[in-house]
Amino acid sequence: MRITFKLYASLTSYLPHEARAGNQVTIDVAPDATIADVVEPFNLPMKLVHLVLVNGVFVPPHERAARRLAEGDVLAIWPPIAGG
Repeated sequence: MRITFKLYASLTSYLPHEARAGNQVTIDVAPDATIADVVEPFNLPMKLVHLVLVNGVFVPPHERAARRLAEGDVLAIWPPIAGG
């Protein structure tokens, strides 16, 4: 199945080079893929996987390993961001 995977801020460097300008890539994943399954091949440090949304809905940390994705989902991830 195909999903859209978006990474923001400093995480865009983990996307393929050609996808960085638009901060997203469309990828094929297994029909039973979880958020954790999608993140793993991109080698994102889990400490940087802070805010996770699926189709604009927040997914809490304790649900990310088990939350299954569906065809056409949009998975978006932001790192922790500090302000001042």
